[in-house]
Amino acid sequence: MNLVAETAAWLTNPAQWAGQAGIPNRLLEHVLISSISLAVALLLALPAGLAIGHTGRGAGLAAGVANLGRSLPSLAVIALAIPVTVRIDPVLGGTVLPTLVAMVVLAVPPILVNAYTGVAEVDRDLVEAGRGMGMREREILSGIELPVALPVVLGGVRSAAVQIVATATLGAIFGSGGLGRFLVDGIAQNDDGQVFGGVLLVAMLAIATEAAVEILQRLARSGAAGRGSGSTAAIAPGPPVLGA
Repeated sequence: MNLVAETAAWLTNPAQWAGQAGIPNRLLEHVLISSISLAVALLLALPAGLAIGHTGRGAGLAAGVANLGRSLPSLAVIALAIPVTVRIDPVLGGTVLPTLVAMVVLAVPPILVNAYTGVAEVDRDLVEAGRGMGMREREILSGIELPVALPVVLGGVRSAAVQIVATATLGAIFGSGGLGRFLVDGIAQNDDGQVFGGVLLVAMLAIATEAAVEILQRLARSGAAGRGSGSTAAIAPGPPVLGA
């Protein structure tokens, strides 16, 4: 039986679609791990990026943090996090929590960089017009800069989300759930159908995630264009903007 047939046979086996170790449950685990990681990364990186873009202060520090985050291998972050997370929770601390930590570290750089770069590149005439109308700085950020910069901001979110979905499979090496279990178990059992079936499922989930955020990004881009701003067109030299 060739690889394609083995993979198809595994995916169409009813036994793979039931129980705690079945595809639906593993998919749910993967989505939960990815969603929680992305939410935490957004809470950490988005406000900081918006504030840096608005004030212009701390851009160098943000670039340094982003470069550091990109340079850390996720597998190493998981391993390094375990001694700390097991003290927080002896059960989840050795499996799920280290994966969440590593995925947050992975997701922060693109969100942070795109947030502050997108806001910083908003047309200054729009900002000054807002100040001339008596708008407060917070109102300028929320009412002018963020709506115009939203396509670029969502580009960072898209990049982070896809990276998380693809990389969260590493957590299965340390006993975490998700679709990565099929890869780890398949290799251990010498089951090529399970391995490549898991790979296919992860790829499909990543593509679906990319498509979903891209739709939001296009809608945001249309809204920004309606405001008559070209601020998302050109990014000045510095940290790369992802998925814009």
